Amino acid sequence: MLKNKWLIGIGGLLLIILIYYVFIGKSNNDADVYTEVKQGDFEINVFTTGELEAKNSVDIQGPSSVRQLGLWQIKISDLIPEGTNVKEGDYVASLDKTEISNKIKEAESELDKIQSQYTQTKLDTTLQLRQSRDDLVNMSFDMQQKEIILEQSAYEPPATIRQAQLDLEKSKRTYNQAVKNYSIKEKQLAAKMQEVSASLSLTSNKLQLLNNTLKEFTVVAPKDGMVIYQREWSGKKKGVGSTISPWESTVATLPDLTTMISKTYVNEVDIRKIKLNQKVNISIDAYPEKKLTGIVTSVANVGEQNPKSDAKVFEVTIQVNEKDTSLRPSMTTGNKILVGKVNQVLIIPLESIHNSGDTLSYVYVKEGMSIAKREIIVGQTNENNAIVKEGLNKGEIIYLSLPKEAESMSVQRLSKKK
Repeated sequence: MLKNKWLIGIGGLLLIILIYYVFIGKSNNDADVYTEVKQGDFEINVFTTGELEAKNSVDIQGPSSVRQLGLWQIKISDLIPEGTNVKEGDYVASLDKTEISNKIKEAESELDKIQSQYTQTKLDTTLQLRQSRDDLVNMSFDMQQKEIILEQSAYEPPATIRQAQLDLEKSKRTYNQAVKNYSIKEKQLAAKMQEVSASLSLTSNKLQLLNNTLKEFTVVAPKDGMVIYQREWSGKKKGVGSTISPWESTVATLPDLTTMISKTYVNEVDIRKIKLNQKVNISIDAYPEKKLTGIVTSVANVGEQNPKSDAKVFEVTIQVNEKDTSLRPSMTTGNKILVGKVNQVLIIPLESIHNSGDTLSYVYVKEGMSIAKREIIVGQTNENNAIVKEGLNKGEIIYLSLPKEAESMSVQRLSKKK
């Protein structure tokens, strides 16, 4: 009887142990995640985010004569929504007319003033020349009178004759001098009239230019296309309340959507890896299913300050190979630039690699029913994987998850293993 109880007890204990290993033990093993050490070609990439732009576009410009008119900052008072399709000549934007309207009023007032001055100068010139011509006529009559007196004094005493001669000579001299003075005065008055006339013409032309420019304050599309807002130097898009100037008069653009580029910025650590004509895999945030390709077409030689951090970045332009009518400017892109390739090396995921200190890297390797915490030598890496130079062989199974026994295990150093 006692023997049967012992057998029953032992059997129950074995059953409990069996249940534990079948259910609980299996559950623990299932919690571990593994992967295999693979061999193949390893791509080295630099990943950046960028923004789509049209390679070519037509600028929608504000008035062209603002610098000539002394208009330095013009506010955009109205602007149609970005993405609107327009035809040539369609309304795009309105500019604030306050300053130019004031200048037109000033020019009109100045024109009225100069017009009055022109009329007054013209009248003065006419009167002065008429008076001078009358004086010449009177001098001519006086001279003729003196000639008659001289003829009549032929039988007079010599002194009387001499006096008559002197009077005639004096009259001739006065007349000749008056003729010369009249010619000079005529030229002087003509020059004065020319000066006033030039001022009148200049002010009139300025007023006409102001009125013509005022019409350009209603901005229209120079051709058919989709309106895309222009970016300011700070990267912010122009909109209602933004300003244009003689040096930056673009209100918006009409991009050519047949050829697109992705403009991105690479940090100064990675820029040395970027070269012209490198291949790029491009993803579009708005269309995750689209997989595009491209090539690097330009790399900036001079860095600039990243507005979001203290790091220096370099502008890189990537041309999209595919033509896709669904692509739009300002869409966010993910750019994976292929900067290098290593053939037939051992590759493992980055999440399987653990580090201790600055130099020691190790992985957890499944060796039959046991686990090894093994040192490895890591080579180049990309955003997902790493090259293993030493410590692993093709086909070995490594842990992606952290084994339960990890904390108590010691690292198998490569030097000791050799």
